Amino acid sequence: MAKQIWRGRGRPLNSMPSYKDGRILENLARIAMLHKVDSSEFFNRIVEAWNHDGSECAQLAIKCRKRTKNSAIFLFTNVGSARKVIAQFPISIAILQGKNHLESYTEAILARTSSVKNFEGVASKIGDLKVGMKKVSLKAEVLEIPESKNVCTRYGTTACISNALIKDETGSMKMSLWNDQISMVHKGDVVDIKNGKVTWFSGERQLRLGRSGSLSVIECARTIRSGS
Repeated sequence: MAKQIWRGRGRPLNSMPSYKDGRILENLARIAMLHKVDSSEFFNRIVEAWNHDGSECAQLAIKCRKRTKNSAIFLFTNVGSARKVIAQFPISIAILQGKNHLESYTEAILARTSSVKNFEGVASKIGDLKVGMKKVSLKAEVLEIPESKNVCTRYGTTACISNALIKDETGSMKMSLWNDQISMVHKGDVVDIKNGKVTWFSGERQLRLGRSGSLSVIECARTIRSGS
């Protein structure tokens, strides 16, 4: 088998960030968290500012002030007439041209600050869930299933997704459903979720099943209605 050789400058673009780049990504993740903006969207708007001098993400204004061979200096301020400076620092070209790692850094920070533990095999309640938890199991009622939309995955394929709203006696949260999962459940169903993962998306907690998770209907909505 022929050995793969990176012929560009520096690290391959999809490799893990260096320690220095990791610190920059942590700073960006903290800014996103502090101002309650989606971290992935924040990263996309930074790249947009790099390409077009400036951009905005919710209440954040992003300006690319200077470009060098290996980095670009960005100024982050509040949107509005009185633009308060939030931060200014350089971001490497490796980050700007590489994979979007910002969401994973946000999750890692939230996991550390919340002292998240791995509750494998323990039944959870929605009100107790914290970002970063894995192998989450719980039972919940489906309150809403919005119309699905088509998205492009990072693998280059197209998939259908719907962010359903679920609840139990302790609270409610969104759960992402993909492809066949969307038609499996209906409003009012009680579902049993195994091996879920709690992430941070669009400024709120979200439950995801991933490849190892499972979803099953244990009480159908029509059965519940007929029995009441």
